[in-house]
Amino acid sequence: MTRTLSPFWLLFILTGLNLFNYLDRAVGSAVLTPIRNEFGVKDQDLGLITTIFMIGYFFTSPVFGYLGDRTSRKWLIAIGIFVWSLGTVLTGFAPTFRWLLIYRILVGVGEASYATIGPSLISDVFPPSKRNVALTIFYVAIPVGSALGYVVGGFLGEYYGWRHAFIWAGLPGLAFALVLLPFQEPERGQAEHVVVEKPRLGDAAQLFRLVDYNLVVWGYTAYTFAMGAFAVWGPTFLYRVHEVPIADAAKFFGAVLVVAGLVGTFVGGLVATAWHKRHPAGYAWMLFLAVALATPAAAAAFLAASPPVSMVCLAASMFFIFLCTGPVNTLILETVPVNLRASAMAVSIFAIHLFGDMWSSQIVGRLSDQLGSLRQAVLILPAALCVAAAIWFVLAWKTTKRSRPSSV
Repeated sequence: MTRTLSPFWLLFILTGLNLFNYLDRAVGSAVLTPIRNEFGVKDQDLGLITTIFMIGYFFTSPVFGYLGDRTSRKWLIAIGIFVWSLGTVLTGFAPTFRWLLIYRILVGVGEASYATIGPSLISDVFPPSKRNVALTIFYVAIPVGSALGYVVGGFLGEYYGWRHAFIWAGLPGLAFALVLLPFQEPERGQAEHVVVEKPRLGDAAQLFRLVDYNLVVWGYTAYTFAMGAFAVWGPTFLYRVHEVPIADAAKFFGAVLVVAGLVGTFVGGLVATAWHKRHPAGYAWMLFLAVALATPAAAAAFLAASPPVSMVCLAASMFFIFLCTGPVNTLILETVPVNLRASAMAVSIFAIHLFGDMWSSQIVGRLSDQLGSLRQAVLILPAALCVAAAIWFVLAWKTTKRSRPSSV
């Protein structure tokens, strides 16, 4: 007989698994230079590592979204964890650059399952008043896991070779793949105390008619375009432009991700929750304010002549960027019907990666090759943040206007 997990323990387990999710995803960014040296590829090819990962990630997310609203989610999560961990380990054994890309597709497929279904489980056990805080804790794994990926990748890559970085990053996931299977998964709509009918095949089409949901997702797409390339090229930017040793650059980026990411995610989630209690547009205004502050900080980081100034501005921009983490995912779930939450996450994942970070790291790499300057190439990223700020301002203004009492 399966046991029931309390909301706390479910959140704890899901957050821990999410940490390994982002560790596996980020470890490659710390070892781009040794990969480039071994296989003799260009920057554009290095950008393709993320692009090919996204092909596996966003192409399969609609499948997992469809299944996540209809079938056992704990089994889908178990399969996803196993597949992404296996793909990470196999990356360390890749005989050629082409095989490395094939294994990164596997990582994307596995992570699509978890990223689509994990938040829907949390939304089913935490009521709306506590949901944003719970999702904020869940997504704290992004900076912490990514930071560990940079640190693990940088350390193992420097002392043992880049292959060991992937092998040792992927092994823990293989051990934890089955951790949720002994427990009973929550009922859909449990937090709202409603009976949720399984959606019909065509029901997901109504997501495209929900204006607020679309504003959240398209702002998120521009934000993800910047965030994805930022994460991939950050350590390499410090290495090439400011001559920071690659291991030190990875350690710095990892340390900043832990501090700025952890603090930023928590602050953004808590402030947005308090703001939302006082104003219905609190989540949306938090998104706008965060990217409005991150844009000039990122531009200053890329233009600064002094390494310390560049690094301080990088840290500031990362802090502001992570303020969005909890509120944006809460809005994705709360702007759609309860029975379409997994589908809403899937459509969001599909959009933000197809039009966002699937191409952004490769675009930066291509611009770097053509312009002969990585510094000039990365300036496209603050521009993308500016687009996100504009879209989320419209969402915040629209929500504020709707919440005002109509005059008689």
